[in-house]
Amino acid sequence: MRKSLGDPVADDLRLVVKTVVGEENFIDMYPNKSNNFCCGGGGGFLQSGYPEARRHYGRKKLDQILSTGAAYCIAPCHNCHSQIHDLADHFEAPYKTVHLWTIICLAMGMLGENERDYLGPDLAEFGL
Repeated sequence: MRKSLGDPVADDLRLVVKTVVGEENFIDMYPNKSNNFCCGGGGGFLQSGYPEARRHYGRKKLDQILSTGAAYCIAPCHNCHSQIHDLADHFEAPYKTVHLWTIICLAMGMLGENERDYLGPDLAEFGL
């Protein structure tokens, strides 16, 4: 999506995230939009059976996330979520990885108790 649909779609996603988390809580990565780095888990690599290589290539994304200092990384797709979550676990990074739909549902007051696995203690009981 980064390269195929370009900056207009990236701007739309940023509008959605800023709307649900508040603009003051949004931290963008650099580089961003069409120039953002791939997480290294797409194209079947997540299921390829080469976790060491996948994590090696994912280090660029991990370092990019860590440089933001953000407590959460919001991932719009399942493969990115799984890869970014695995990078955090493997390298003991301090951020939580959440699906975009989780944050949207949380903001709308529609996130159930059993859908809060990836939230930190600051949000796990929010809206219950």
